[in-house]
Amino acid sequence: MNSRHLWRSLACGALLTLAATPQAFAEGTFDIPAGARFNPEKLARIGEFLGNEVTTGKIAGALLLIQQHGKPVYHESFGVQDVGTKAPITDKTIFRLFSMTKAITSVAAMTLIEDGKIKLDDPVAKYIPSFANLKVGVETKADDGTKTLELVPPNRPPTILDLMRHTSGITYGFYGDSLVRKAYAAANLYGGDFDLAEFAERIAKLPLHNQPGSLWQYGHSTDVLARIMEIVSGKSLLEVEREKLLDPLGMNDTRFFVTDPEKQKLIAQPVPNDSDFRVGRENRPDIPKKMEFASGGMVSTMSDFARFAQMLLDGGKFEGKTLLSPRVFELMTTDHVGPGSGVNRDYFYFPGDGFGFGLGLAVRTDPGLAKPPPPGSLGELKWDGASGCYFVIDRKQDMFFVLLEQTPTQRQRIQRTVKQLIYEAMEN
Repeated sequence: MNSRHLWRSLACGALLTLAATPQAFAEGTFDIPAGARFNPEKLARIGEFLGNEVTTGKIAGALLLIQQHGKPVYHESFGVQDVGTKAPITDKTIFRLFSMTKAITSVAAMTLIEDGKIKLDDPVAKYIPSFANLKVGVETKADDGTKTLELVPPNRPPTILDLMRHTSGITYGFYGDSLVRKAYAAANLYGGDFDLAEFAERIAKLPLHNQPGSLWQYGHSTDVLARIMEIVSGKSLLEVEREKLLDPLGMNDTRFFVTDPEKQKLIAQPVPNDSDFRVGRENRPDIPKKMEFASGGMVSTMSDFARFAQMLLDGGKFEGKTLLSPRVFELMTTDHVGPGSGVNRDYFYFPGDGFGFGLGLAVRTDPGLAKPPPPGSLGELKWDGASGCYFVIDRKQDMFFVLLEQTPTQRQRIQRTVKQLIYEAMEN
C-alpha cells in the first residue's frame, strides 16, 4: 500500500471513530464550548499552588505559560532554576525536555514525509538492513513458573508508521519486568561514546517486545526514526532539525548539548533529593557526546518551546511560514491506534485514558472512564517528559500551555493539578 492510500485509509478510519464518539458536553471542565475566556482571579489559584510546591521544597522552581489567541494570558515563574545558585527562572532558563524531544523529532520527520524522503509504509530495513533480521520475544511459562523467552519471526516488518506511533515493538529497559525489557536492561545499550548509527545497530540485535503493529509500546522507536532521518538527508539529526524546524521557528536554544559556559549557568536543576530521572542513562547536556537522543535528549527554553507550541496550535504554520501542510498536519494529529487499528493497549499505555495517539503526539478522542472526565477538549494534543516538562495544545479554545520544571517524582501530580486549575479558570 502506498503512502497516499495508507493516509486515506487511516484518516477515514479515524474520522469514523470520531464520528461514533458521543459529543455530549460532560460536566465540569471537559470539552468546554469554544470561546471560553480566562478568569484572572481563578488563574491566581495556579500561582498559589505552584508557589506552595516551591516553599515546601518539593520543586526548585517552575515556569508556566498559557497563551490564547496568540497572546499570553498567564506567564509566571516560581522559585529558582537551581537551589544551589539561587538564580531566578526566566524565559531563557534551559530545561531538559526528556520525552518532549520525541514531539520535536516527530514534527521534523513529518517534514521529510512531506518532501517524499520517507514514506509511512516503508520498512525500517529499507534504510537499516540489520532490521531485516529482527525476532520477536515471546514469553513462555513452565509448570514450575519459570519464564523463558522464545524468539519467533515477526508477522510483518516494522515500518516508519510503527516507529512514529510506537507500535514497532522496540521498547525501553528501565520500566516493566518483561523478559524483553530485561534483555534491554542487560544489553549495556548506553555504554561508551556512540552515535545514532551505532545505537540503531545495538537495538537491531535485541528482540522486539511484541509483533509490529500489535501494541502501543514506549521505547527507542524515535531514535531509530532519527537514524533514518540522518540516512535520507545525509546530515546529522540536529542539522536536519535545525533546517526543517528549529531555525524556521527561531528556536535558537533548543539543542542536544549546551557547550557555551555562560549558557551552562542557565540549566535548571531539580532539588538534590529528586535528581534521579530514572531513564536508564545519564542526561548531562553540559557534557557533549556523539549521541543525539531523539527520544529524550534535547534541551529548550520557554522562549523557544512557546514557538513550537504556537506552530502546532496554528496547524503547522508560524508567522507566515508553513512548516507542515494541512494534509500532513492532519495526518500527524489523527489517532492511529484507536478502534480498527489492530493496536492494543496495556498498563504502560502512557497517553492515558481518553487519548489516542497520532504520529508523535497524544490525541484526545473521548471523555475517558473517569467521572467526571479529566479536563480538556476533544482533539487536544499533548505530551510530557520524565523531567516534568509538559505541554497541551487545545485548538478548540485556540489555547496552549507549557509547563517547564525539573522534577521526576512530583511531575504527574503537579501536571494533573495545573491542568485542572487552568480549565477551572475558563468561563463562557
